Amino acid sequence: MERSERSHHSHRREHAQSPSSPRLRLLGQFRLVYGAEAVNLCPNAQRLLALVALRSCVSRTVLAGTLWPEATEAHARGSLRSALWKLPRGDRALVTCCRNTVSIADSVTVDARVLAETALRVVRTPRPPGSGTVPAVLFGDGELLPGWDDAWVLLERERLRQLRLHALDALAHGLARDGRHALALETALTSVRTEPLRESAHRAVVAAHLAEGNMQEAVRHYLAFQHLLDQELGVPPSPLFARQLQSGTTRFPPLLAKVPHGDG
Repeated sequence: MERSERSHHSHRREHAQSPSSPRLRLLGQFRLVYGAEAVNLCPNAQRLLALVALRSCVSRTVLAGTLWPEATEAHARGSLRSALWKLPRGDRALVTCCRNTVSIADSVTVDARVLAETALRVVRTPRPPGSGTVPAVLFGDGELLPGWDDAWVLLERERLRQLRLHALDALAHGLARDGRHALALETALTSVRTEPLRESAHRAVVAAHLAEGNMQEAVRHYLAFQHLLDQELGVPPSPLFARQLQSGTTRFPPLLAKVPHGDG
């Protein structure tokens, strides 16, 4: 099954799962539960399950090489078989094993996948991102598998972080366009809190202030960000940011005087 089809299929099943279906938490900490029952797994089984859950379907060769990169191929494959054997089976199975691949079972809800799929829908949607219900999952602050320093975890952690940040920025701009200013500011400031030096998040804050007609708040936030960049990196905000602010404050000369020209 193609990855996009699988994601859609899994999304449809999320609402049909029973309360006792397995739920895998990878944000904030590793935790596996069936209903209210927590299940403990050995470290190798945890790493195996986490990798398969994040990538949906992985070849056995890639699994063995990724999880045991310094071992010989034979030893890595043996370690993979041992880790698979330690996972729950039967009605409680978490993965589906084929000859060459291992896939996460459709019954398993994975919080990191829910976050990623939600963020992708927000970024890809053709309608304004602010329309409809604001997806609460984007506002969580749990890091992916904190304390795990495997190379594949670092890559997946950064991928998820960037997806979430882009979704928050897109959502904030959409909410501002829809006139939902308080939610737009909350969304943009959540992005700022996650990555204080990321300019696109600060542009979303200023866009929300301008949409609401709060010119002084917009200038104040811009100047605070300008000071932060100067202190931390020794660089000014981009000309794009300055032009954004200038275009929104042209009717207020005293405020505009505080804003540098955005011509580079």
